[in-house]
Amino acid sequence: MAVKIRLLRMGKIRNPQYRIVIADSRTKRDGRAIEFVGLYHPKEEPSRIEVNSERVQHWLSVGAQPSEAVQAILSKTGDWQKFKGLPAPAEPLKVRAAAPDRKAAYEAEAQAAAGLADAPKAKKAAEPKKKAEAEAPAAQAEEQSGAGAGAEA
Repeated sequence: MAVKIRLLRMGKIRNPQYRIVIADSRTKRDGRAIEFVGLYHPKEEPSRIEVNSERVQHWLSVGAQPSEAVQAILSKTGDWQKFKGLPAPAEPLKVRAAAPDRKAAYEAEAQAAAGLADAPKAKKAAEPKKKAEAEAPAAQAEEQSGAGAGAEA
């Protein structure tokens, strides 16, 4: 039996998502697979590539032939170079940044909202007093310097 490592298409129209599978070469593209060994989502930024390296190495060692697309994917992950005994790829595989913790963000917003619920009234009342206090010493200093300047002249 001729075994291939190839892509099995899933997803919606204009949003392809692929599974990397081990399948008999005579089966349909989206037909029955022997084993599922990875994912490839080309529309994400950067492309999402997940490969079970151990299983891919096993299937390559027993004679499974990768399709051109799968060979390109395996070259990016370094699995093809490992199988052929070549040096690892110079450019590391790009990985998406971790998503922020939504629960922590929600709790921080809730605490900020709870703290701000009491604070705006206090802030609004305190701001005119602070302005008046800040302006009062400046006005007193001007009066004193003005009175001192007039007395000296």
